[in-house]
Amino acid sequence: MSVSSPSRERIAALRAEVRAIESAGAGEGRAWLGFGIDAVDDRLAGGGLAAAALHEIAGAKIGLADDAAATLFLAGIAARLQGNVLWAMSRRDLFAPGLAQAGLTPDRLIYAECRRDEEVLAVMEEGLRHGGLAAVVGEIGRVTMASTRRLQLAAEEGRTMALMLKRWRKTGEDPLAIPSAAVTRWHSACAPSANLPVAGVGRSRWRIELARQRGGEPFNLIVEASDATGRLAIPAEPFHRPLAADRKRRAA
Repeated sequence: MSVSSPSRERIAALRAEVRAIESAGAGEGRAWLGFGIDAVDDRLAGGGLAAAALHEIAGAKIGLADDAAATLFLAGIAARLQGNVLWAMSRRDLFAPGLAQAGLTPDRLIYAECRRDEEVLAVMEEGLRHGGLAAVVGEIGRVTMASTRRLQLAAEEGRTMALMLKRWRKTGEDPLAIPSAAVTRWHSACAPSANLPVAGVGRSRWRIELARQRGGEPFNLIVEASDATGRLAIPAEPFHRPLAADRKRRAA
């Protein structure tokens, strides 16, 4: 049976409407949070972190220093999102003034104290599906692939960023060695700060390593730590290095 011309036009119009809806949804799903640094954003698939996705951060090695670097790196990401942040944790070791220095101020934080990892995962999933938060952070020791898939689906459904702080355990096993559905997986470690022309300590520096990303290659980079707006920076070459080299040549 042939289809009349008005019917064909109506079908074509409906198909165009469906394509428009699908395109709009795909555009929203491709929202990204850039770091504002070409050396980082140019290496990330999409030019930044997917806003409605799960991202994992862990210290490069076991120890308080790298754990703090990972925590503040994560806090800086959350700080650059608009809105409140839900932070689920199983131990009371967060230092609020430190988070504020990375741009995540107390007035934006909602703390959820949990007793074990399973409760942290449950709180994260509920917070992500709510859809009214800027980000949901969870501190986890060990998590299964199935649980990370649930969090990724919840992040997509609620259009909310999920940030998982992977804690080292006493076994010394790298928290990122376990398979995960996270879109990006990062290591963060402390690096020597800049030399100053006077006595003192320069701005903190980190070595960030993107161990895995979906649709892109891994990389590592030295950056200056998050400032009060949550932004990183690329270290500038110290101006006094050529002078020091000249003095050595003269001495020789």
